[in-house]
This record gives sequence, structure tokens and C-alpha cells, in this order.
Amino acid sequence: MNVLNVILLVLLFISGLLTVALVLMHSGKGTGVSDMIASSLYNASAGSGIWERNLDRLTVITSVIFVACVIVMAVTFPTGTISLAG
Repeated sequence: MNVLNVILLVLLFISGLLTVALVLMHSGKGTGVSDMIASSLYNASAGSGIWERNLDRLTVITSVIFVACVIVMAVTFPTGTISLAG
């Protein structure tokens, strides 16, 4: 594996974990981690909308990074490293 593939694997792993964590932080039907954090950090009337908007943006950014890493790795990852011919 070359340096590009190692960097992409690390970036893929980190962006995957961040995407999962951010999706879990989204509120489902009014109760979620983001509601608890928003109510504890900000005023409930002023902060929750901003918190959700920023959470949405971060989720989209990490998802795009994850998909881009998968696409680039699909094109550049070395093939034929395991030979089944006997």
C-alpha cells in the first residue's frame, strides 16, 4: 500500500466514526442527545435551532468526506494482491 491509500484509510475510518456519532446526536421525535446538549448549553428558545443547523452541516460534511474516500479508494486501491491461482 502506498501513502495515499494509508491516508485515505485513516480518513475513511475517522469520517465514518464521526458520521455515526453525528447521526446518533440528531433528535428523532423531540428527544435526542442534541436536545439535551442544546438545553444544557444554550437557552432552549435560542440555541436549539442553531445547534441542529450546525449538526446538520457537520453530518453532511463528514458524509461527503466518507463517500469521497470510498470512491477514491475504489479507483486507486491496489488490486490483485491476493492470488488464488495455485
